[in-house]
Amino acid sequence: MRISEDTFVEEIAPARTFGFLKEVEMLRQRGLALGGSLDNAIVLGETGVLNNALRFEDEFVRHKILDVIGDLSLVGYPVIGHLVAHRGGHALHTAFAARILEEPDAWRLVEADAAAIPVQAPKAVPVAPRLAN
Repeated sequence: MRISEDTFVEEIAPARTFGFLKEVEMLRQRGLALGGSLDNAIVLGETGVLNNALRFEDEFVRHKILDVIGDLSLVGYPVIGHLVAHRGGHALHTAFAARILEEPDAWRLVEADAAAIPVQAPKAVPVAPRLAN
């Protein structure tokens, strides 16, 4: 999937967060998932998806892509590069964003037309961040 502003809006942004029914009460007791509902999240039970059908066959993967795009925005600039992610989550993504900023010799600012920058994401391959050289 080539990610552009249009495909982001149409194919990545609509991907809902997901969680397990058995964890909902614990999350709410910790003050988390307070705005979550069956309308804006995918809830998984012992038998699979409990609420409506998935918006995309690979909605879980698309939400992981959405997560990493959002977390890397903490860098403060668009990131041009190739990211391979494996079993990532917000903690790893944000640690990676911080590490990028801590390593000024590993990156440089460039001026570029955002529309001219090709961005690729896997079609149906689960992704999560992994630091690599």
